[in-house]
Amino acid sequence: MGEDEAGGCGRQGRRGERVAFAARNNAVTDCGHRHVGTLESLKSGFPGCEISPLPIGSARNSPPASSPKNHLMLGRPKFVLASGSPRRLGLLNQAGIEPDALRPADVDETPRRGELPRACANRLARAKADAALKSVQLDDELRGAFILAADTVVAVGRRILPKANLVDEASQCLRLLSGRNHRVYTAICLVTPKESFRQRLIETRVRFKRLSEDDIQAYIGSGEWRGKAGGYAVQGIAGSFVVKMVGSYSNIVGLPLYESVTLLGGEGFPIRFGWLNAS
Repeated sequence: MGEDEAGGCGRQGRRGERVAFAARNNAVTDCGHRHVGTLESLKSGFPGCEISPLPIGSARNSPPASSPKNHLMLGRPKFVLASGSPRRLGLLNQAGIEPDALRPADVDETPRRGELPRACANRLARAKADAALKSVQLDDELRGAFILAADTVVAVGRRILPKANLVDEASQCLRLLSGRNHRVYTAICLVTPKESFRQRLIETRVRFKRLSEDDIQAYIGSGEWRGKAGGYAVQGIAGSFVVKMVGSYSNIVGLPLYESVTLLGGEGFPIRFGWLNAS
């Protein structure tokens, strides 16, 4: 709930008190007395009146007919992140968004023969979203939820670098990236409660410093590269390798925050819901 909404609730509460107080005075004077509901008259009542005055403070203490905050909590749509990546989850939490469930998709991420980096990222993000949607459709509690999937691809020219799981793969990636420019693409795919698909592709350009053999061997020894596209994690030690970056930093980490939050908000998800408790 945003600040304007919170302020609106406060103003509505004060108007409600004034209306209730006016009604209390009318109840006292409707009996024909010319009193205006002073403190003494409210305490003692009027002889012969058919309508008793309301107790002091009853309008202030009585619960409102409806609470916008409670209504928003009850009406918040479910949200599923189609990923098991702690980095993507951490980025969403940074934006004040907490998924109701994680549904990592078991998708073969091997690029097709001759497939370009952009096309590969878009295809895999859509495949992950499709797989998560099938899982959510079988869950009564999550059916109709927003689903966000993403895939990150690191490329040098048209060459797609692997998600390094072996030392040799990581070493080859680092030697290829040393002293050169490369591009990081992240495709995001959002499934709406009506099962419509919305996709975006974000690109960030990165240049690494020239890496010495000592740099490469020491970084390999850190183990930070395991499971990372391109064989490095920019949010860790490899951040010191970056000479220049053009575009979204969170895109390199694995989830472009601005584009993801904008896409969710544009489809009606209450992106500010968790901000009130962020501190």
